[in-house]
Amino acid sequence: MATATTYGARDHARAQEGTRAEAMPVVPADDWPDPPTDAGPLVWAETVAGGNYTHKVLARGTELRLTDPHGDACAHVLLYVADRPWERLNVADTVKVQWNAYLGEGVLLLSDQGRVLASLVADTSGRHDALCGTSTLVRNTARYGDGSPQSPSPAGRELFKLAAAKNGLGPRDLPPSLSFFQGVEVRDDGTLDFTGSAGPGADVTLRTEQDVTVLIANVPHPADPRPEYVSTALEVLAWRARATEPDAPLWNATPEGRRAFLNTAEFRTARGTA
Repeated sequence: MATATTYGARDHARAQEGTRAEAMPVVPADDWPDPPTDAGPLVWAETVAGGNYTHKVLARGTELRLTDPHGDACAHVLLYVADRPWERLNVADTVKVQWNAYLGEGVLLLSDQGRVLASLVADTSGRHDALCGTSTLVRNTARYGDGSPQSPSPAGRELFKLAAAKNGLGPRDLPPSLSFFQGVEVRDDGTLDFTGSAGPGADVTLRTEQDVTVLIANVPHPADPRPEYVSTALEVLAWRARATEPDAPLWNATPEGRRAFLNTAEFRTARGTA
């Protein structure tokens, strides 16, 4: 089809309607070809290519499932309270308050206000990281020759800058992130051991406990020792569910978690949104 004229370009563009690429958002989300049997109507359905990013604002009580279909995805995740982004994921507090540096089912993702942004309600991977953050322009340039967003080896922080800008945020709004599907363990001598992936098909499910803005960069983990830039597709699905209630086991699983949920509930009550 000729595209040398405006009419030809328009006709060519319109002819692409309904075309599906391997990595793209599906709109509406309920057109996703194979929705989970345990999910409600989908509100977000997307495949994120390796070396790419995505973002979305999700309502409180949404469940967000990340899946590593091919075994070499690494989902670097940041969370912000949707209407007050100065309250955001604090990885140090998430680790410190819960006495646990390792992510898994039952872990709460906390803000620096001691409130719960999301809870990790299911995990079939067990290979995650709350210690290293994501890759940087300087590091990727040294390792792969380039780390800019348009390069074959984009750095996670550079992609986070793009996702942040689309939500009214800047580079100074980017704290350390969490990484899912590529693990790190601390050895007895304090050095880090990269444990890699659990293999194809692993997934994690987060439940949002406030309205949150989610930023995701799918790039290799900075501790990945492989000399080549290896990053495969990430599947992202979300659906409406219910936030954690006071009588739920997760709410009362630990004293620290209970206080974080109470802090969240108290804030919502004071604002009149409970």
